[in-house]
Amino acid sequence: MTKAFVGRNGVVKKLKAVRLDWKQDENDAWQMKEIPGSEFELNADLVLLAMGFLHVEPGPLVRDYGLQTDQRGNIVTDKNMMTSSPGVFAAGDAALGASLVVRAIYQGRAAAEGADYFLKNS
Repeated sequence: MTKAFVGRNGVVKKLKAVRLDWKQDENDAWQMKEIPGSEFELNADLVLLAMGFLHVEPGPLVRDYGLQTDQRGNIVTDKNMMTSSPGVFAAGDAALGASLVVRAIYQGRAAAEGADYFLKNS
């Protein structure tokens, strides 16, 4: 996790960061905690901030398939990441709303496992 940018006159030279430990709590929600003593620095010439905290807008595909969405517009999925349309899977921001990329990766893997199970058992 980036903690600070180091530079001069608007030019970045380094970033200070710390390693994180990810664990699920009793509700299966992922929590991140800084690992004490894991601070480090990286040289940098350019930093691109990717902060996609705007909600994904359901597009024509969601409407055409008649996928069920929740009150926030997220695609509803089951435990295998399958949507209300059999054989159609969703993950990441489409199912969670804007969130961390690591959660999207985790859900993408779960969706791939769900699709594999579906295909092998259909």
